[in-house]
Formats: sequence, C-alpha cells, structure tokens
Amino acid sequence: MDISNASRFLHSYNRIEAQLKLIHGVKAAMNFTDLVKKCSDVDITVRRYAAELIDYGKLRNAIVHRAAGSTDETVIAVPCDDVVQNIEFIEALLCRPPRLIDAIKIKPIASVFADRPILTAVEAFREKWQKSLVVYDHGTMVGVINSYGLYAEIEARVKSGEDINHFFTKTPVRDILHESVLERYVIMSQDATVFEVFVAFEEKKNLLAVIVTENGVFGEKALSIITPSDFPRINRYLESYNAKPF
Repeated sequence: MDISNASRFLHSYNRIEAQLKLIHGVKAAMNFTDLVKKCSDVDITVRRYAAELIDYGKLRNAIVHRAAGSTDETVIAVPCDDVVQNIEFIEALLCRPPRLIDAIKIKPIASVFADRPILTAVEAFREKWQKSLVVYDHGTMVGVINSYGLYAEIEARVKSGEDINHFFTKTPVRDILHESVLERYVIMSQDATVFEVFVAFEEKKNLLAVIVTENGVFGEKALSIITPSDFPRINRYLESYNAKPF
C-alpha cells in the first residue's frame, strides 16, 4: 500500500498541532479537538478552519493504529489527495501566513509636511482622494490628519469667528495634530500577516486604518495605509491560496 499521502497528512497534522500548542501556550497534553476550540478564541485562522481541523483530528485517529502496550503506530488508512492538499494548505496558513505587504504592496500615500500651511493638506486630500494624510517633520512621521477631523477643525474655527483664510494660509499643519486621532490608527510592521489586519479591525471597532511601516514603529515612513476598502483586494490575494474570504 502506498502510504505517501498518509505520511504527508501526518506531517502537516503534527506541525499544526505543534503550532496550536504554541498559540495556546499548552504545556500538558490536550485533546486535539479541545486544543482547536481553545485556539479558536484567540486566532482568527484557527477560527475560520476549526471545523476542518476537528474533522482532521478524527481522521488522524482513523489513519493510524497503535497496538495495546506498543508505542509504534501503524498506518491503516490513506487519505485522498484533496484532503492532503487541504491540510497542507491550512498548515501553511497557520505556520507561514501570507504577509500583508505581499498582498497590498507598497502604494502611494497622501502626506504633507508639518510646517506647511493647512491649505497644503486640503490640496493633498483633493489630489489623492484619501481620507488619511500622514504628516512628516524632517522625514519623521509625527501624526495623521483625518479628513473628517479637518472638517471639525474648520467648523470650530468658523463658529469662533476666526479668519478662515488666515487659518488655511498661515496656520501650520502641526497645529491641528491631535494625539486622540492616532488612537484610531494602528501601526504595523511590514512583516505583519493579512490576518493580523483583520483582527485589528475586528477588535477595534472605531479603527480608521492600519499604517504599515518597516518595523511597525511610529515615526517611521509609512509604506501603506490599509482601510476596509482594501479588504476585497486582500481577499483576492488570499484566493490565490484558496483561502476562505473574509
């Protein structure tokens, strides 16, 4: 009997089990089904493939047999090609998840310098049609302006009787930067996975965007800005892996 499919299946199964133990921090032995259920609470990939993983846990027990009193296992069944390919795919997603930067690539980002007048920011919003504007001061990212936040600034200054022309042409961009705005953004490394982005939006309901930098450190140059409008593109990228769309 050709047991190559069984060997491939068991190899992926063992790697998945090891990864699940790392995710959950398991030290003692735990039933595979219980392990999957526990990890589903903390890992979005496990949650998406929980049903398949539980089935594969049962299938694993049907593939091998251990005689009473023996530590050796004997292959007594061989899974079909589709099952082997699917468990190998799930293994890849769990152990080598696709990077965000590979799915989105580096894309042009609307930005402005902190010492430039507010009108420069308005022009950047008009030209790029983006809702978030990264602000730099001598090459360092110092904040973000959101278009709706700018509307609020304009409204407040008009109501206070301020000369709006002076506001646009003489007020530097740095004067309207607020730390509270940054609370609605998340900074991620270019090595972050696509799944981490979905988790970020899932956990933080008021999140406006994920800003991608080289090391995920505030102050670095922004490589990309991810918003929910990018989800279809990420899903198309995942389709190349035959992954379930979000």
